[in-house]
This record gives sequence, structure tokens and C-alpha cells, in this order.
Amino acid sequence: MRVSKYSANGNDFVIFHTFIKKERSSLAKKLCHRQDGVGADGLIVLVPYEKNDAQKNKSKIDFEWQFYNSDGSEAEMCGNGSRACAHYAFTNELAPSKMSFLTLAGVINAEVDGDMVQSELTPPKILDTEIEHNGKKWWKIDTGVPHLVYLTDNIEEFDIDEARELRHKYNANVNIAYVDGEALRVRTYERGVENETLACGTGMAASFYRALQENLVGKNIKVHPRSGDTLYLGVNERTITFKGEVKRVFVTEF
Repeated sequence: MRVSKYSANGNDFVIFHTFIKKERSSLAKKLCHRQDGVGADGLIVLVPYEKNDAQKNKSKIDFEWQFYNSDGSEAEMCGNGSRACAHYAFTNELAPSKMSFLTLAGVINAEVDGDMVQSELTPPKILDTEIEHNGKKWWKIDTGVPHLVYLTDNIEEFDIDEARELRHKYNANVNIAYVDGEALRVRTYERGVENETLACGTGMAASFYRALQENLVGKNIKVHPRSGDTLYLGVNERTITFKGEVKRVFVTEF
């Protein structure tokens, strides 16, 4: 098996492509294990997209992906993963620099320009704005997967035990965000990893979308996750755009 290890601003992924679509939960746990495997937050598998007759006149889809968290659970969407996936597909001549691919959350459009990759995420949905917990007001927003978002005055105070409790109570990732001048700082506790990660694309998007709805930020903004990297989020007439650098760490066979 030949796999690539990718890093996208703090999230890391194992990626490969195949003609066979099947369940790969056990393989994901094996490959993503930090000590006994390659080590990653998730596994991405690119497989051919097969149109049925009802879809023949719809826009071109270059391929389909399967995404697994490190615990083997399948996820609908991953923002940073979508950018790593697009870079892999272009590098391996599976898709042009401007591409569309199918996820469980819907079709993702992406564009590769060197190591900079921009994805258009699925349209955001506000699910709830009235969640109260420990005196804090959380919003639940779906940006491909559900996220709880709290706007804080101190990004350094992220209660992991509270985040874990909220994650299980509302079956969502948990984010705190701080508007820092013209930038946004975000920290995320992720389902499937079951801990804080260095970055989460859909979490940054959900945090940006709440801040935008509350008129705290403009339509284009720099976002800094826990990794300290800089990403660029914006809104167009369709959805949220998400741009940042992607790094292919290595390719290996085993």
C-alpha cells in the first residue's frame, strides 16, 4: 500500500486512492495510531465517482472521498482535510487544479495553486442560538459537521473537561473563538479525535460565521488556530471559502 502523509495547518491526514469503495474503519484506526501507525487525525480515501442516470446532467464531479477520524468513525466533512485531499488529487493527476468532489456533507469545490488550496465548504446552517452552559451562550452551527461555538474574551481559557461534556451532550465539535482586532483566534475540541486539535477547518468556519452574524467581523478575515498558522476565510454568494497552505510531509509504502 502506498500512502501520503499530509499536514494542513495543524491537522494531519493519511491519504491514498483506490478503485474499490468499502468500509475502512479498522484501517483508519491502524494507520492513524500515533505510536503503531503512520499517525494522523484522519484517513482520507479517494474513490471514483459513479453517476447514476438521474445525475448525468449535473455538474462534473471528479471523485468521491471517504473520511475517517482517528478512532475509526466516519465523518461527513473536514475543512482542512478537504484542502489536503484537493492537493493530493491534483498532485496525483486525479483531478484538475479546479475540482469538485463528493463528501457525505455534499459537493465540495476546491482550487489548488501551488501549496495554497481554497475550498468552498457546504452552505452553513445555524441549528440553535440559545444553548446555555455554565453561564455561557453557545451557538450550534453546521458547516459540514455540527459545531458548538462560544465567543470568549480569553482564548487561553479552554476548559477541556467542559468541552468533552458538551461534545457528548450535543454530539458536536466544540469551539471557542476570540475576535482579535481584524483577526479571529479559534480553539477546537474534535469528535473522533476526542481532544483538542491544533486546527479544525469546519470549526474555524463555524466560529467565523457566528462572529459574522453578530457583526463582529467583516466578510473576509484571517483566522489563527492553535497551531499559530494563518488561514483565510470569507463568504461569497454561495457559502464560506476557506484558504490556506497545505504540506505533503512524505510518501511511503508498506
